[in-house]
Amino acid sequence: MSTPARTTRAAGALTAATLLLATACGAPQDGSGADGAAPSATPSSSAPAEPTESTEPTVDPDAPTGWGPTEGELADAQEMAAAMTDAELAGQVVVGRYRGADPAEAAAMVRDLHLAGLSVTSDNLTDEAQARAMTAAISRAVAADGRDVPAVVGVDQEGGTVEQLRGIATTFPAFAEAGEALAADPQQGRRVVTAAADAAGLELRDLGFTWVFGPVADVTIGAADPTIGSRSPSPDVDLATEAVVAALAGYADAGLVTTTKHFPGHGAVTSDSHLTLPELDSTLAELRARDLRPFEAAVDAGAPAVMMSHIALDALAPGEPATLAAPVYELLRDEVGFEGVVITDSLGMGAVVGRDTPAVQALNAGADLLLMPADTEATHATLTAAIGSGTVPRDRAEQAAARVIALQRWQARTAAAVPVPDDVGARAEQAAADLAAAG
Repeated sequence: MSTPARTTRAAGALTAATLLLATACGAPQDGSGADGAAPSATPSSSAPAEPTESTEPTVDPDAPTGWGPTEGELADAQEMAAAMTDAELAGQVVVGRYRGADPAEAAAMVRDLHLAGLSVTSDNLTDEAQARAMTAAISRAVAADGRDVPAVVGVDQEGGTVEQLRGIATTFPAFAEAGEALAADPQQGRRVVTAAADAAGLELRDLGFTWVFGPVADVTIGAADPTIGSRSPSPDVDLATEAVVAALAGYADAGLVTTTKHFPGHGAVTSDSHLTLPELDSTLAELRARDLRPFEAAVDAGAPAVMMSHIALDALAPGEPATLAAPVYELLRDEVGFEGVVITDSLGMGAVVGRDTPAVQALNAGADLLLMPADTEATHATLTAAIGSGTVPRDRAEQAAARVIALQRWQARTAAAVPVPDDVGARAEQAAADLAAAG
């Protein structure tokens, strides 16, 4: 697909990590050659050419990838994935769904199916002590499976109407308050949005979580949007973009993996993907002018993971959920420029649950991580068989698993450098109050 160069960017969103990536990949910064040296003069025809050093590019293992881990961490993760069995590979690309509240049962599922981890919901939790036991059990299970990689312990904790930890973690305002805070005072708004995400992220880490499924980057159309609504930072694309970038900065400061969602934008559809397949009839030009802009800014800001939505994008893959559509993954990878982990929305939602082998389709289309299939055990068996038969090419599964492994190791490294303060609960309460007041 031929696509024009992107011209819209969030001001100041390009990070040092992105600049370092350009250097590591050999992009000239000053018109010089790929290795940074000035072009040499053409040798005289009467004299033999002097031997020159090889200009073969080398990979700096300490160079950041631009979305989290270093090149060395990614290379190590690729070796680990290549050594996995088909069953281990199948598990490493799944964040499972567990029905119950017994930490031991949850741990057994993660260990036996070699899962990357679990998405913890309110149905899995009873109180704070049990929540801590649950997250710790999930993390121990990955280690017990012999994997030297942290678990994906994820949670949908956006604030407002989407809070799986109600009564356990601090209640934050809906993300719409972030857009309102930025509209009222841009400088103060950025500060309180970043502080809120930082405090929320530290509190989640204190409870044992490594991932948060947010921030929402959808630009809502307002009352006709039945699914996103106040989960969106704003119906104004500029405010939405600013809010997403500010929140990403806070979560990154907290050492938590974020999941910018729901690509290519769920805020402009008029039906609920939990129940059915929404269709987005925007042209690509309209999409670039509105829905894609917060995602572009998030990628430029170093977003480590992006969640794909269950909406049909008529301009690229009519009638097909984006989670299962290769052209929409190509839009994210090739035009938006995202190189990190792409995770599906829950594969137990109505838009995809009745389709044939959605996990296989999603992995082949370009997903790296499959979220909450309706039946985790059956999905693992299907994926294992598909990798073994070549229905899912082995190198595609290894590529996906390696990205997940590398990102989790990055999370552990960055979290270790950011201790959780003893008064994290009080800080979170204050940050939530400040965001509400600013909004």
